[in-house]
Amino acid sequence: MTEDTKMDLQSMNIAAEKRQQLKQLFPEVFSEDRVDIDALRRVLGDFVEGGKERFGLNWPGKAECMKVIQAPSVATLKPCRDESVNFDDTENLFIEGDNLEVLKLLQKSYFGKIKMIYIDPPYNTGFEFIYPDKYAENLNTYLAYTGQTDDEGKRFSTNTQETGRYHSNWLNMMHPRLYLARNLMQNDGLIFVSIDDNEVENLRSLMNEIFGEENFVDSIVWKKRYGGGAKEKYLVSIHEYILVYAKNIDALMDIHVPLGEDAIERYYKNKDKHYEKRGPYRTHPLEAMKSFDLRANLNFSIPAPDGTEVFPKRQWRWSKERVAIALERDELDFLKNRDGEYVIHTKQYLKNEDGTVRSTKAFSLIDDVYTQHGTNEIVSIFGNAKVFDFPKPSRLIKRLIEIGTEPNEESIILDFFSGSCSSAHAVMEQCSQDNGKRKHIMVQLPEYCDDGSEAQKLGFQTIADIGKERIRRVGNKIQNGADGELNFNRQKNIDIGFKVLKLGRSNFKTWNGDPEAFDETGKQLEMHIDHVDEAASAEDILYELLLKAGFELTTKIETVEFADKEVFSIAEGALLICLEKEITSDLIDAMAEADPFQVICLDEAFHGNDQLKTNAVQTFAARAAAQESEIVFRTV
Repeated sequence: MTEDTKMDLQSMNIAAEKRQQLKQLFPEVFSEDRVDIDALRRVLGDFVEGGKERFGLNWPGKAECMKVIQAPSVATLKPCRDESVNFDDTENLFIEGDNLEVLKLLQKSYFGKIKMIYIDPPYNTGFEFIYPDKYAENLNTYLAYTGQTDDEGKRFSTNTQETGRYHSNWLNMMHPRLYLARNLMQNDGLIFVSIDDNEVENLRSLMNEIFGEENFVDSIVWKKRYGGGAKEKYLVSIHEYILVYAKNIDALMDIHVPLGEDAIERYYKNKDKHYEKRGPYRTHPLEAMKSFDLRANLNFSIPAPDGTEVFPKRQWRWSKERVAIALERDELDFLKNRDGEYVIHTKQYLKNEDGTVRSTKAFSLIDDVYTQHGTNEIVSIFGNAKVFDFPKPSRLIKRLIEIGTEPNEESIILDFFSGSCSSAHAVMEQCSQDNGKRKHIMVQLPEYCDDGSEAQKLGFQTIADIGKERIRRVGNKIQNGADGELNFNRQKNIDIGFKVLKLGRSNFKTWNGDPEAFDETGKQLEMHIDHVDEAASAEDILYELLLKAGFELTTKIETVEFADKEVFSIAEGALLICLEKEITSDLIDAMAEADPFQVICLDEAFHGNDQLKTNAVQTFAARAAAQESEIVFRTV
């Protein structure tokens, strides 16, 4: 079967996607393709009468949030090779733009593919950037802010208590972003959100609503500083929170993290004949604590090295069979107390029998990483602490990466409030330490640095510029070592590159949702007038089609030749994109013989020749039938 449709240049239709999912689960609640709400409530066993009070989080503007979510984006992400590192080979992304628009654009390509999200959003203290989110003009607002249009007066602003909707504005900003972010997560994915006391209660309620209260994992308390507080009026506040939610908590495996170096040095001090293979060991009393329930089968004697029998004062922790195995493997330590009596301890080696280092459970308290560590990193990278205020320490995020990912999995980690890119720093360093295969996607608004600021003096015009430069410098340090010499001890194949893409208008002149512009634009399309932006490069168009065809933005692209014409081959020929301005029958035949799954061509390349387009449809249909496959043929 072969399709011939005009390519949809908008982002994923969230409402349509949700309706389709609902139809798969509950087909009986649909009538004439519309949802019968009463039927849905009956299926779910909900017989609450309308108009009754109900529990939940409400605020002014909540209803508009769904309009924000469902308003599709007609923007695109334009590649920027000059600011990238290893553009053609890297699998990391840095996206410069308003994160709401970006999250919409990522829906098709990254739906259900993100393993872990970490964000450090504005804490709503009245001094951070808050996005206006007038749902009909998000892109226009952004373009005006970044100077890409001549529009005046549209500026992003802070959210102060004097606005009268202090908490509501913050929730209106967060709700759509968290909703769209959840769509991107894998079924076993985790999201970590940093927050302080200003909005922690509202954030917890909001995330309960979006992710489900049952998917709450924990609230990590981060002790962010040593002490101080001379200026505090009441208590000395030294902590923040990191809320952790799962996409589907039932899909989560047990969470273990590697032992820290401090714990290893502190506890694993003993050595025996197994040291070379299993490393040092620590001990635990085999005698059961009083909290253990009494069990008669755990009261037995154990032979000591001198042949005497050792009995427990109460009972052992292990069974007789387990103790026999431990004796055979030399996994028990026989020590003597002050009275000369044997006390038996179990050995816990640093390494498992397969040589892997033992893991442990993570705590919900982090008390050995401080904000000062983040500041020190900025000084180390840029030589000036004032380049970026209050960056999260990469060590903090590395702890979360250990919780949220496995080194041997090709996980994607997303941060859409990336700031100075502590998250990218953490991902690269963690991969260099455990030879991980993680990738990162950073999203940052190009927020202007203050006039006369230290950042501006160093040549950084925006926060996004700071983040990109940090990734470059950290990558070089990981690759070459702190002293600039080639670091031969680093793990191999660590991806220190990143591909820069910037939010902008579509490369195609499409209807932007303005009813007044529809007639004119519609007539142009009907007349087959060239609707490709003259300023758009072939690579700009290629990446927009890649994104809106649902392919990841790091998918490998090859340039191949068919019938003396240049064609882009995506994912080893799964998608063929032809941007030639002249389509021929030979070119169509050659592309069909390559057996792609999708083919995209410029509509203008047919020059209004409907017969040639019909022949193309028939050619792809015949090839698909012969191969018992499907070829989706689209023009744009």
